Amino acid sequence: MYELFIANKNYSSWSLRPWAVMKALGIPFRETLVHFIDGANFDRFRKFAPNGKVPCLHHDGRIVWDSLAIAEYLAERHDGVWPKDEAARAWARSAAAEMHSGFSTLRNHRPMNIGVRIEPASTDAATAADIARIDELWCEGLERFGGPFLAGAAFTAVDAFFSPVAYRAQTYGIVLSDKAADYAAHLRAQPFLMEWEEAGLAETMREPGHDAEIAAIGKLVADLRG
Repeated sequence: MYELFIANKNYSSWSLRPWAVMKALGIPFRETLVHFIDGANFDRFRKFAPNGKVPCLHHDGRIVWDSLAIAEYLAERHDGVWPKDEAARAWARSAAAEMHSGFSTLRNHRPMNIGVRIEPASTDAATAADIARIDELWCEGLERFGGPFLAGAAFTAVDAFFSPVAYRAQTYGIVLSDKAADYAAHLRAQPFLMEWEEAGLAETMREPGHDAEIAAIGKLVADLRG
């Protein structure tokens, strides 16, 4: 049995990625949620993850850390993690890797917080550039492979890697092209992502550091959390 260690569903974009892959493909796993707390989490997370971060997968005595490594580990054992078509698979891996290693300004200036709605005071040029590149990537995948997901008809790891951006778009009212906005809405409408969102909204635990980041971005329009 797989055991996936994750953190708060309201905040943890990295945790969402492998969780969504496993849920979409119906891969059985035990979920172990370890909340972020105010201050350092490294020592607490080191009890189950060598890098002191989430997510982390335990399986048959093996420990696999980092969301992309987990996706690849699962792909060796389960069909459907990546697209079957070779061209779509190459594109999907490239796009997921770009998301995994890039877009640092968007991550820092628009952190994931599912349960709130924020009106940003401003959008700097670097954040706008990240948003424009994501919009471009999404439209490229949808047009090349026919949708409704980025690499074709099925939800794959590349969609999982961009799922947190779909929530960021909702939280901050990020303006996207019509095609990209429709894709973000389509992602959020997937039953397993609705399950994640519902659980995130129900969380009563607050992590002051994450919430302080949000408060600095702009005006709080709504707080939908439990």
